[in-house]
Amino acid sequence: MGVVEESRIEGLSLCLWGKYCARHGLIYPVLFHMIDTAAVAGELWDRLLTRPQRAAIAGGLGMSQAQARRVVMFIAGLHDLGKVSRFQACEPVAWARVSDALRADTGRWKLMRHERASAHALVGILAEMGYELSDDASPALRMAQIAGGHRGRFPQLDVHGAASTRRVQVDLGGQLWQEIRSRYASQVRHLTGAEAVPTQVSVTAAVLMTGLVMVADRLASQRKVWAPRAHMPAYGAAEHFAWACWKAREVVEESRLARIELPALPFSAAHPGLRAPNPLQASILDGLPQLAGARGAGILLVTDGTGAGKTVTALEAARILNEACGTRGLCFLLPTTATADAAYDTLCGYLRAHRPTLAVLTLVHNHSWLNAAYTDEMLAPGDVPDCTGDDPHTDDEEEDEDDGCRPAGNGGRGGTWRRILPDGWVRGWDRALLAQFTVATVDQALMAALPVRDNALRMLSLSGKCVIIDEAHALTAFSRRILTRLLHWLGSLRTPVVVLSATLPGQAARELVYSYLAGAGHRRRDLTARAEEFTVPYPGWLFADAATARATVIPAGARTQHAAAQQRTITLRLSPTRYQRLPVPAHRARTGERLARIAAAIGPVARLGGCAVIVCATVADAQDTYRYLQQFLTWPAGTQELLLVHARFPGHYLERALAQVRTRLGPFGPRPERLVVVTTSLLELSLNIDADLVVSDLTSLARLIQRAGRLWRFEQAWQDERPPGVAPRPPWIRTRGPRLTVLHPVDQDRTTLLPEAWATTDHPYLQRATAHLLTLPGHHRMTLPEQAQHLVELIHQSGLPATWSDRLAALHEQHLAAERAEEHTSSAHLVPPHDRVASLSDLHRQKLTAAQAATRPHDRPRRVLASYRHGDRPPTLDAAGDLPLPQGPHLRPAAIRTVLQHSVPVPSAWVAAAAQEHQGPEAWHQHPLLADLVLLPHDPDRPQAAQLGRHQLYIDDELGLIHTETA
Repeated sequence: MGVVEESRIEGLSLCLWGKYCARHGLIYPVLFHMIDTAAVAGELWDRLLTRPQRAAIAGGLGMSQAQARRVVMFIAGLHDLGKVSRFQACEPVAWARVSDALRADTGRWKLMRHERASAHALVGILAEMGYELSDDASPALRMAQIAGGHRGRFPQLDVHGAASTRRVQVDLGGQLWQEIRSRYASQVRHLTGAEAVPTQVSVTAAVLMTGLVMVADRLASQRKVWAPRAHMPAYGAAEHFAWACWKAREVVEESRLARIELPALPFSAAHPGLRAPNPLQASILDGLPQLAGARGAGILLVTDGTGAGKTVTALEAARILNEACGTRGLCFLLPTTATADAAYDTLCGYLRAHRPTLAVLTLVHNHSWLNAAYTDEMLAPGDVPDCTGDDPHTDDEEEDEDDGCRPAGNGGRGGTWRRILPDGWVRGWDRALLAQFTVATVDQALMAALPVRDNALRMLSLSGKCVIIDEAHALTAFSRRILTRLLHWLGSLRTPVVVLSATLPGQAARELVYSYLAGAGHRRRDLTARAEEFTVPYPGWLFADAATARATVIPAGARTQHAAAQQRTITLRLSPTRYQRLPVPAHRARTGERLARIAAAIGPVARLGGCAVIVCATVADAQDTYRYLQQFLTWPAGTQELLLVHARFPGHYLERALAQVRTRLGPFGPRPERLVVVTTSLLELSLNIDADLVVSDLTSLARLIQRAGRLWRFEQAWQDERPPGVAPRPPWIRTRGPRLTVLHPVDQDRTTLLPEAWATTDHPYLQRATAHLLTLPGHHRMTLPEQAQHLVELIHQSGLPATWSDRLAALHEQHLAAERAEEHTSSAHLVPPHDRVASLSDLHRQKLTAAQAATRPHDRPRRVLASYRHGDRPPTLDAAGDLPLPQGPHLRPAAIRTVLQHSVPVPSAWVAAAAQEHQGPEAWHQHPLLADLVLLPHDPDRPQAAQLGRHQLYIDDELGLIHTETA
């Protein structure tokens, strides 16, 4: 019987199951699930993949795009062929329906994970179909690895060992089992029309194909897709394939993965509140369309001062690059969750301005459950993350096989331009990056360059749209090393990239360009020899295309005009202080002590009005400062406006506090008559706020420039048109002008003396060099943006200025050594460059969980939760006893959200000594977001810190988490 006859009713045995639901007695033939997945893959090829992605796959296979589409469907259909093995015996009820002949021909088979069985079986089957089988890069081997990689990791295949024909016939059943696997594979090939055989399979094509197969499998595995046809239907494979192709259109439509076109809008309509582009933006609007249109994809570096409109610049550049390159959508990457939340609000407004009929904007980071746009259903136990990037909790390598009853998503429709929410299948935690419009922490993207599960899915998600990396200067050497490898891969995939920075050193910026262009096929040696060509002006931009590696920079006239329009002169006042913690709230600081200096600088704000921001080095310093000002600052009657904001508040408080700061100090108000915000570095990145006065603890010059960017940020815009809710600056502020007071900790000899607790905030060299630079003549005033890059280069240059002392020179060497050590440590876990991959399993040579493969150089934080005890009553989440601590056994999504909103992140060392009393209820142990929480017993009647080894932790309603440590 040939494949045509076998495609008809009763042509092939359908007794082997692929999906099973014991609860409802549903059994779905594995052949039909394979056909479903092939059909969905074809639909995803048409509606999810962009033109560059389709070209990359077709070119990587050495085929036309039509032929490549059929091959992709074929391989996607084969992903579960390994279930034709001892896997069938895993469910007794389903096993009972397997034919007697097959049950008698099991031989000495053994149980293995079905994805590995698929890869082993396909090596020989594809070779028989004409696929070349020779080395690790041969089409038969790589296609088998693609099918076997649908669970997130590429398997290692030994064609002379476990993947040999002899071993497969022993391990996966007898002759009958081998025959039915071959017949199933031939049937899928016949139905998809994949008769052409690829002559090659490039690494980049394989990664994109694997990501597509993963998406197709997850969509086809939704119970709502297969359950209606699970009752051993009386039709054959051909008829089922026709139905599957029809159903695939509906499935992809409901998934919200289909790409849309945003309508063209004038600049002022796309960015409400802006009348016209600034000179830098205008130069990009004028020059980038011709550059990208003629040369294709590339990397665009934009350097500009804080508050100068880099976000709008990036959005316009992404629109231009998408139009020229054929990509669709954007992925906005930020360094922190707070900056991502702020960018999410901006992107929501941008999309709403375009009024698309269907658009989904996802927010992807480990605190996204705090954002109101994410509905409670996300936290249901059936839809929890197995790898969330910057906050993974589990690795499902040891999970039981999927029985088809776990829903791959919540399947909702909904969502228009009025409500741009992550509804539908794409809402799922581990697939939110697939959305056409995404805001995420940069960690989410960096995971694509690490050997963890689903890195191919992340690469597929990123490569189809313009990737925007904001605040690139905020990344450490550890994270930048991973970023360079990611850019290498994005360059190979011809993905347009936009990098935004205010204080990135020139050499670090060039390294990003080199990595992207090296991935596109240009020799790094040739690129570094042209270093001057790849130096981006400040302020300005540089575009280097992947095809020719030619660099084009902003026209000199536009740069000069933009710099003049953005010019601000800020007074830098270096204030020598003696660092002293606050021993008790009633303690009065002596003259010259840090708290006394702060009170003196902020006193006029309380008396005369204005808005000030105090940026402290640590959370403990911020708490001390807040308590001291609360005690000793003199306010007019009933006008005290003092706000404490730091990262160790419970999430529900922090979200409200950040939103309050963004509104009250934002460009449109309403702005208070007086306000003092005490904070940490939390507010220095990507928050669009304006302060009349800033006081900062000593930190690196780059960070000081960031903080200075919040001074009089909207002065020029308010001069042109002041919003109704924004009152003029107080006269005393306007008389003094914008001033940044830097608290310089010194000893009795007025030599820099850094507190021990500040060691984790910045390298001592950066702090000491900044203090020294600010003491030199001519540096008590800073003109932005002209001087920003020059000052940064003075600190970060490889050589040293003549004024640097021997002590500073030694610290400089230590700083460089520390950065090299970070880069070395980071390199240990990177996936290889695409052109140095032999076997696809090299991308998972290290079997790391997402938690082990860090994207930052520090330990992953743990989360703590206050548990208030009320005698015989059940514990609660609040001191008043109004919010019971959810116990289970069934946890409602709203209750899970409430728990998470009351948790606080802390360094893992603080809770290393957690005991039994600090564990959550039994029901929490099965939920990835709750299993790792540490409970802190609190007595509302007797405030007392919880003791965990030498660490004492207490969550105060006003101050946040208070930490003390005993010797």
